[in-house]
Amino acid sequence: MNQDKTLSCRDCGAEFIFTASEQDFYAEKGFTNEPTRCRDCRNARKNSNGGNTARREMFPATCAECGSQTQVPFKPRDDRPVYCSECFSKQR
Repeated sequence: MNQDKTLSCRDCGAEFIFTASEQDFYAEKGFTNEPTRCRDCRNARKNSNGGNTARREMFPATCAECGSQTQVPFKPRDDRPVYCSECFSKQR
């Protein structure tokens, strides 16, 4: 039977409780490592996209269907048609 453990957050240094039920859940899922961050720091890390703040590079393109100017997240090639989001939705 597991007992509550007091752990220290690696980000903020605050102490937090790793409850017996959380330990049971970790064991059920096959997790072998204890959590290293408190709930607040885990949530902040999840909400910040794992620390990856890089914005996606967008490229200008002309829609092959309606001819409007649009932005796409890939570099367009001459051998493949590119569609704006509205025309792409119609294609599906």
